[in-house]
Amino acid sequence: MTKFAFYGRVSTEDQQDPASSRNWQIARSRQIIEQTSGEVVTEFFDIGQSRSIPWKRRPEAARLLETFADPRRGFDAVVIGEPQRAFYGNQFGLTFPVFVHYGVELWVPEVGGRVDPGSDAHELVMSLYGGMSKGERNRIKTRVRSAMAAQAAVEGRFLGGRPPYGYTLGDAGPHPNPSKAAIGQRLHVLVPDPTVSANVGRIFDEFIAGKGLYAIAETLTGEGILSPSAHDPNRNRHRASSGGAWSKHAVKVILQNARYTGREIWNKQRRDEVLIDVDDVALGHESKMRWNDEADWVWSQEQTHEPLVTPEQFEAARDIFQSGQRAAVRKTKTRHPYMLSGLMRCGICGRRMQASWNNNKAYYRCKFPSEYAVAEDKHPKTVYVRENAVLPGLDQWIGQLFDDEHIEATCQALSNASNAELDDQPEQALAIRRQIKDCDSKLKKYRELLETQPDIAVVGTWISEVERERKKLERQLNVRPKNQSMTKTEIRELVTQLRDIVDVLAKASPTDRRAVYDELGVNLTYHPETKMIEAGAGAPHVLTVGVGGGT
Repeated sequence: MTKFAFYGRVSTEDQQDPASSRNWQIARSRQIIEQTSGEVVTEFFDIGQSRSIPWKRRPEAARLLETFADPRRGFDAVVIGEPQRAFYGNQFGLTFPVFVHYGVELWVPEVGGRVDPGSDAHELVMSLYGGMSKGERNRIKTRVRSAMAAQAAVEGRFLGGRPPYGYTLGDAGPHPNPSKAAIGQRLHVLVPDPTVSANVGRIFDEFIAGKGLYAIAETLTGEGILSPSAHDPNRNRHRASSGGAWSKHAVKVILQNARYTGREIWNKQRRDEVLIDVDDVALGHESKMRWNDEADWVWSQEQTHEPLVTPEQFEAARDIFQSGQRAAVRKTKTRHPYMLSGLMRCGICGRRMQASWNNNKAYYRCKFPSEYAVAEDKHPKTVYVRENAVLPGLDQWIGQLFDDEHIEATCQALSNASNAELDDQPEQALAIRRQIKDCDSKLKKYRELLETQPDIAVVGTWISEVERERKKLERQLNVRPKNQSMTKTEIRELVTQLRDIVDVLAKASPTDRRAVYDELGVNLTYHPETKMIEAGAGAPHVLTVGVGGGT
């Protein structure tokens, strides 16, 4: 009797119930292995994974491939109930050689059983289904986009997303699709938010009257009016905390949003699929949101919701922006080494401080009031700290971890970290994956902002900080398994070699020095009122370091 592993996939829970999809796929699989009295002994089923994602990037498919190298895997063949769900485009040609290499058979209904590695006909059939799978996905995308364009233009239907500041979602009746209406889905329409809708017209009026973006933000903040993200925090959890202060960018976004004229707009952005690595096509594509030209936007033919400003007000604001535009002068940026970039936080507002190069020296600054309209009595206009005032004390503190007094505690901490196994802590691993997903969401938003507002230099800093944070989280998911953990003797030898780490760091290149800080999980908080740095690392150690004239 042949023992089989079953593999299946379902894209999203919204389109099909995963349990039902799994049941019919495995039932179809069992029909073709009955001829050999085969038995399914283990299952691998991906939920919420697009067929366009390569096998190595699908969690369950990747886990299946990893088991092939284990002689005790417990099965001799893999059965797939529907190859169109498993293989997309050229994925069969990239994946099947792995089956052949490890001697694992592949069974599918379309060839009546086992796929013969030496049969050109079998290879042609499987490649054909991969092409059909890709064509089916493309046809679905075309139909959906065409339907949504018609719904926006002709019906003026609200097609989802967060409502703009000044609006909330109102009920627009039952869904016209009978199956969706049967499960209670309803249409929505934008309705003015009675608590803040008047602020939108006020912003337009003040801007047209000659008031600048920052002046408007400062006035709104001074009157205690919450910013868009603070007004609706549940829908804006991806936004960094600003204490309710308005930013210049928030005012500008409102002034450039044509939906305030009462017309629905769709297709402002598109989703492009780009290669992850042009040198390794097998890694597949990733989706990126990009702005379409205004000529490609789809506008509703009539007003679909109550306007908050008149078309004349909107055009007047647009004319001001266009008349004030200047040709961007691109300067070649000089790259400077910042060894603490992304590690330093402001002790007043808690935000990460920006790296800045002044007088041939590296500084870190917090210009919170220049981005968000806050009073200077709550936060100085600019907070500065010099890098070379921090590094000696930081390196000295790191060196203390390896002296005679602390060496045993350091060895124990490294031993605990080496023996960590996130797979035994599913909740912790899940929390880290959620943080990685949050990082991806932030990166997506920041890159969209950078495409539309290339003059906002701080966005590049935000992107760098989030990318570093994401790499740290990925390292936590890739800790060594228990059977490969370091012995106490190995740890002791390693720590002994690091006793002169202070001298090593002083002589190391900025890149290597920064790598050490990242591996140790160094985090710093600068308190300008006392001119002190609070330093911490992955382990619960804290030290305060004076930086003298840091400000």
